[in-house]
Amino acid sequence: MRIAIIGTGYVGLVTGTCFAETGNNVTCIDINEAKINNLKHGKSPIYEPGLDILLERNIKEKRISFTTSLDEGIKNAKVIFLALPTPPGKDGSADLQYVLDVGESLSKIITNYVVIVNKSTVPVGTAEKVHTVLAQKLDTSLFDVVSNPEFLREGVAVEDFLKPDRVVIGTSSDRAKKIMDELYQPYIRQGNPIHFMDVRSSEMTKYAANSYLAMRISFMNEMANLCELTGANVDWVRIGMGGDSRIGKRFLFPGIGYGGSCFPKDVQALSFTAKQLDYEFQLIDTVMKVNDKQKLILGRKVKRFFGTDLSGLTFGIWGLAFKPETDDIRDAPSIELIKELLEAGAKLRVFDPEAMNNIKNIFGDKLYYSQNQYDCIAGVNALIVVTEWSEFRNPNFENIHESMASPVIFDGRNVYSIDKMESMDFYYESMGRKIIHPEFKK
Repeated sequence: MRIAIIGTGYVGLVTGTCFAETGNNVTCIDINEAKINNLKHGKSPIYEPGLDILLERNIKEKRISFTTSLDEGIKNAKVIFLALPTPPGKDGSADLQYVLDVGESLSKIITNYVVIVNKSTVPVGTAEKVHTVLAQKLDTSLFDVVSNPEFLREGVAVEDFLKPDRVVIGTSSDRAKKIMDELYQPYIRQGNPIHFMDVRSSEMTKYAANSYLAMRISFMNEMANLCELTGANVDWVRIGMGGDSRIGKRFLFPGIGYGGSCFPKDVQALSFTAKQLDYEFQLIDTVMKVNDKQKLILGRKVKRFFGTDLSGLTFGIWGLAFKPETDDIRDAPSIELIKELLEAGAKLRVFDPEAMNNIKNIFGDKLYYSQNQYDCIAGVNALIVVTEWSEFRNPNFENIHESMASPVIFDGRNVYSIDKMESMDFYYESMGRKIIHPEFKK
């Protein structure tokens, strides 16, 4: 099937590459000429495990191509995916400017029937707005607008696309339904379902799913804070909860708040939608407040130990991305932590396997950008673990102890077990668990 993908961001590039992987002929379109030139040579603008291999293979087999020309890109396409940015406004609303502008442009050049698919996360009613824009200059017999929200987790997005838990498609058109069903059949061979539903329910499903997961994270973060006050161990609480089949084990790990491109934006957008309808969605509003507060937890722990004036002290930070296996720092907890520590007078050494350049674009020469995780802790007064990359999970603690000016670790992701840390000569403070070596003097 011939497919056009408008937008080569995270969602667009993964979507286009994975469709090409199953034999479709895909053209990806973007106005960024430098990005398109790099993609033509197989250079991905994002870090996503496995994507570069698929990209190189499908370019070689000529199943995927890239262009800046909208006319050229959609030529003979049976399906056009809109994978465009929908950045949040100050009020939390999703900005639909890019989506609607492209819709208007398409209305001038479509000549044969095509299914236009909203792949971006968009508010309820967006498909109808796109339909209205197209219908101003285009006969409605030449198109259908479909909602097909993405459920891709950064770090495992390729696997999520190729082997989805489910595919959600919103349409009232039998013609569009048949085409979308044919397109997705190769991805559901293991029996996972395609859920066809009305467009508005499809649009709402994405917001509901992400907001619910964000709520689970915020709930466990609150539980971790309460565990610290009561002397309970959040690890055991999590295990005890997760054993209940009604609850399950996933998204119950406490930490220092969620970030990334999806959860913050989608929760804000759902709250905005509710407010537009004069409905006070108290639970979602509280989730946002809890998450904002949680991002300040590590900074408070550091100040409680060292004092509020951190002048003359140096800290090493392991992990900058909002989660492992990505270079994405959008709304990452590391940003708020870095700002707070710098404002308190601290010097910072930082390391992340993939996100260093992105953080450098924000903080410039205010930070020392380390060559590796051990260079990051040379002479520091404390190590702060922010992102749970695999290479941080089993480090050489003897080297760490010798390298640091004082053996202090603040673990924002509970990477290390309490039993292990009790056997070592570190002051160790984590999330929702007891402090190890509280008698240690700085």
